[in-house]
Amino acid sequence: MNILIHLEIVVGAILMITNIIRYSNFIHSTQDVISSVSKKDMFWRRLAKILLIFFLMGYIFVGVCSKPDLMIAMILFWGSVFVAIVITLMSKLLETAKERSIDIAEVLVGVIDARDSNLDGHSRHVQNLTMLFYNYLPSSMKKKINPISLEYASLLHDVGKLGVPESILNKPEKLSDEEWKVMKTHPKVGVKILEPILTFDGISDWILYHHERIDGNGYYKIKGNDIPLASKIIAVCDTYSAITMRRSYKNPKTHEEAINILKSVAGSQLDEKLVAIFVNIPEKELMSCMPEKVKY
Repeated sequence: MNILIHLEIVVGAILMITNIIRYSNFIHSTQDVISSVSKKDMFWRRLAKILLIFFLMGYIFVGVCSKPDLMIAMILFWGSVFVAIVITLMSKLLETAKERSIDIAEVLVGVIDARDSNLDGHSRHVQNLTMLFYNYLPSSMKKKINPISLEYASLLHDVGKLGVPESILNKPEKLSDEEWKVMKTHPKVGVKILEPILTFDGISDWILYHHERIDGNGYYKIKGNDIPLASKIIAVCDTYSAITMRRSYKNPKTHEEAINILKSVAGSQLDEKLVAIFVNIPEKELMSCMPEKVKY
């Protein structure tokens, strides 16, 4: 009987350690644009983690310093099982919420695509390229960017084009100076559209500055290190997508041509280090990022 009692306590303690690790990962996963919370809510989440650690100390104390009976051992064991079930349910609910949110975002992007045949599939292409690119970034860069937030920023980078007249979006020839002024407002309009979603504050600058150039000749004259890293990443993918996708006024260029163009503007338009990483991604993987309905 003593062996059974101590076995339940040991297994319960091991499971509680696993629960603490899983809960820590859960808290970390709630720091993106969809699941970020207020400071008050974060306080309660951290308090919950402290309590889990406190309970773990209780397992150790009971197992080492006391003589528990079978009932106490069962309570401790099934208590850790209960916590494991709750964390699993919380994680699944969060995952489902994120999946549905990205679906809603894609519907919004579909509205943009419907207004401009030249954008058909472009936002999804940039999203796919960006997330592939993220996988190739060094760990030092990855630590600076939440991948879920990056995914939303890349998908919604052109959402501001909802505020651009269709006559400008669909114009087959070169835009006039006045038309370009209107076109250049789309990053600000995009930020304004997303403003009611308070958790998107963290990515508003990423969207706002995705047309900035390293040399400072972009839309808002922000240059070099003043441009958010995520904006620089999206800019590389946005440029590659614009070069390789068909437009009403031009045919798509090949992968090789696109890579050469990216290299030629590295250090002036695009971040040189990021371009060096991007151009080394296998062509097959980059080609797989093209949305199915617009593959040629």
